[in-house]
Amino acid sequence: MTAERVNPPELSPPAGFSHAVVATGSRLVFLAGQTALDADGKVVGDTLPEQFTRALDNLLTALRAAGGTPADLARVTVYATDVADYRAHAREVGRRWRELAGRDYPAMAVVQVVRLWDERALVELDGFALLP
Repeated sequence: MTAERVNPPELSPPAGFSHAVVATGSRLVFLAGQTALDADGKVVGDTLPEQFTRALDNLLTALRAAGGTPADLARVTVYATDVADYRAHAREVGRRWRELAGRDYPAMAVVQVVRLWDERALVELDGFALLP
């Protein structure tokens, strides 16, 4: 797979995401929404950064099981129950992203939602990847 990150100079400089990703490959992997569930189906973590870390780890676990790596991510959507809280923790969330997924950022969006499937969940991530 090749992934070309496109960040036009006419747009504001991206921080922790790419404006567009042009992906070329042969397998498209759709990743279901992942929250901070442990193997027993319980939400773990009390803070947004803790839950974000577990949700991202869950997303990457599903991606690896499908044969992909974090660099194969083309698009990720973050659903947060409180965007102000997400913004307040943006540096910590970004650090945790880089530790788990590196710096090949996919196209991303953060969307505030009223609630998630699991009432204790503060954040959910879904996305898709293009594998060679």
